[in-house]
Amino acid sequence: MGRYDLALIGFGGVNRALAELMSQSGDRLAKELGFALRVVAITDLRAGSLVDTDGIDLAPLLATEPGELSFAGLPGGSADPRNEWVIRQVPADIVVEATFTNPTDGEPALSHVRWALESGKHVCTTNKGPVALAGRALKQLAAECGVSFEFEGSVLSGTPILRTAQRMFGGLEITGVQGVMNGTSNYVLGRLEEGVELSAAIAEAQNLGYAEADPTADIEGHDVQLKVMILANEVLGADLRREDVFCEGLSAITPNEVRDAARKGLRWKLVGSATRSEDGGVDARVAPLALPAHHPLAGISGPLNAVAFHTDLLGTVTVSGPGAGRIETAYALLSDIIAVHQRHADDDTAPTRPVLQETHRV
Repeated sequence: MGRYDLALIGFGGVNRALAELMSQSGDRLAKELGFALRVVAITDLRAGSLVDTDGIDLAPLLATEPGELSFAGLPGGSADPRNEWVIRQVPADIVVEATFTNPTDGEPALSHVRWALESGKHVCTTNKGPVALAGRALKQLAAECGVSFEFEGSVLSGTPILRTAQRMFGGLEITGVQGVMNGTSNYVLGRLEEGVELSAAIAEAQNLGYAEADPTADIEGHDVQLKVMILANEVLGADLRREDVFCEGLSAITPNEVRDAARKGLRWKLVGSATRSEDGGVDARVAPLALPAHHPLAGISGPLNAVAFHTDLLGTVTVSGPGAGRIETAYALLSDIIAVHQRHADDDTAPTRPVLQETHRV
């Protein structure tokens, strides 16, 4: 049975959930998938870095509360994350990137992905920034280096939107996409319908773990803007930049407008869309819309997300599922790893792993 050695870049909720999945269900997954998984490196902004080319024992790490975890003092551990060195030098097959990303320039995730591809390593990432802002260049770099760049979780977490469009819609022409792709904004709009003020609804979403401490990216549509770019570029063959996607957030509407629409049978949703025009261009935008009850996105509530694909032969096909959640997003990474295996399992030209210099292990 084959095995893939992983380097986990970032050990927050998502990569930690992937580690839990491997620790609890590794034997079952190996039997089912035909390959085993082993973690040989972990980096984290708070915990530092940990390297063991014989495989890291995940159980004691997972038994420690995230805020209390430190790799300093452990064999192969350091207080310094050393992301670039770990990515370039540790002999891993797949770099699993799940760190913070700046939506303006995609960093530091963009550099992490580039370093890995340049080093001849496959990359799986849940980060929107690198895919939205530099996806075409990164895919070209991956092809030149003979490795895979997988990013299913960058749009709807574990719900396989991109692979559905790419693998299941053969023979169809997709003319446009519309989506409710942010659970935080969806929850907030639902609460506005019930009479809650915007600031209170945001605070509730934060208390429930739906919204970040700074909810701007969710509430003002920037998160959806990046997802629209990914969908347009991957599904419609566009090459959009961030400034090409009009973006308007929830602050553009009032609670009274939301409640009035509900009385008329309309549901406000923050909708991201991309539509191919007759001249071949793509119009892309993010804006709150009052949708009629029969619209395929009108019934999407709470943390659920959905994307409606407009096609020439089937009309509108809607795919819905979880758009957030650590376990759900970890599954997206697992699906990426499976995709790497399916593409490269019989590839005799796959790059060889670098040899780790022992002097750098601690």
